[in-house]
Amino acid sequence: MKPIPFFKMSGSGNDFIIIDNRAAVVPEDRLERLVVGACRRKMSVGADGLILIEPSDRVDFRWRFFNADGSLPDMCGNGARCAARFAFIHGIADRQMAFDTLAGTIEATVGEHGVRIRMTDPARLKTGFPLDLDGRTVMVGSVNTGVPHVVTVVDDIEAVDVVRTGRLIRFHPDFAPDGTNANFVADGPGGRLLIRTYERGVEDETLACGTGNVAAALILAHDRGLASPVSLTTRSGGQLTVHFTMKGDRCTDVFLEGDARVIYRGELWEEAWLT
Repeated sequence: MKPIPFFKMSGSGNDFIIIDNRAAVVPEDRLERLVVGACRRKMSVGADGLILIEPSDRVDFRWRFFNADGSLPDMCGNGARCAARFAFIHGIADRQMAFDTLAGTIEATVGEHGVRIRMTDPARLKTGFPLDLDGRTVMVGSVNTGVPHVVTVVDDIEAVDVVRTGRLIRFHPDFAPDGTNANFVADGPGGRLLIRTYERGVEDETLACGTGNVAAALILAHDRGLASPVSLTTRSGGQLTVHFTMKGDRCTDVFLEGDARVIYRGELWEEAWLT
């Protein structure tokens, strides 16, 4: 098999392998194996997910997004920003574009210093309900921002065992069978909002999660009366900004803004993903 050209990109620390698959360079019968193999840390390129850019007869392109474990989530906010910049760099789309995801059509604008995407309208916003975690009750909120998220406000962001508590939430019976992502938010110095996320499909803490930042911003805006926009500092130290319109429990006109960095480009050899 010929080596496959790819870009390695990062959105606030959430990293992705992105491949222009408009000419079907990725073998379909080996796709899941390639995704899981290429996303392995230290053994291959390593990434939180892999994105295929593919043709669309309706919008600029469509994507297929895969988590590192090979699963297919409906949406990824950081990945969407990276996909948009990739498409602009490669002449697939202009600065203003639209592309199809499993969550619906995403609109994006590529700027000089970042990318802004219009999210699909969030659903099922619910706040202030109890969740039993190993015999203790924790008050949480939840919302679907393309994928399901739970948000918990904590006193000390550094004291949270994100992996252990995140897994308890991710696999909690209340969110079965598909599970959920888990976010932890705290007030930081200078009025900053700090966030850490356990991501479903990566099954670990990631340095950032775009849809998780959107979920946290909307739940905090609902509970605290915060006005749009709301910015949060991710684990990587990067900032993601969420713009929205909120009326009661209904959120519309939701935009996510942040960086989309090219780390490097290369060719993926078959031995990089074979076990």
